[in-house]
Amino acid sequence: MSGSRVLAFPVARADVVQRGAAAGRALKIDTLSFWGGVDPATGRLSDPATAHHGEALAGRVLLVAEPRGSSSSSAVMLELLRTGRAPAAVVLGRIDAILGLGIVVAREMSWPTIPLYRLPADAQARIPDGAALRINADGVIRLA
Repeated sequence: MSGSRVLAFPVARADVVQRGAAAGRALKIDTLSFWGGVDPATGRLSDPATAHHGEALAGRVLLVAEPRGSSSSSAVMLELLRTGRAPAAVVLGRIDAILGLGIVVAREMSWPTIPLYRLPADAQARIPDGAALRINADGVIRLA
């Protein structure tokens, strides 16, 4: 098995939290708090503890195995959506209702939104970092 198009499984199904379809390269992070971990002005990862420090979220499928909640995560997400710097989709190992609230508020304000899914960390572990992914509105994840 060689090449970047090989996954341990060809398809995964995530639970849909905020419906929508998305495509982009996987950006995998073990743990992340949007408050302090993402710069809302630039859309880049600002937590120096992550291997992806400084990388932009825009257009990526962000997979976070263990989200660290903060009451300000929704404000960071809302700003990313407002400025077009949000990831293409967010896949969390467990639901972070506060982060999801930012997506819901953006929808209510008629701003562009992104889909939000839940996929357990063990299933996320089988998706290679940087893989080109497509996620349909039902949460089916495939290689692009």
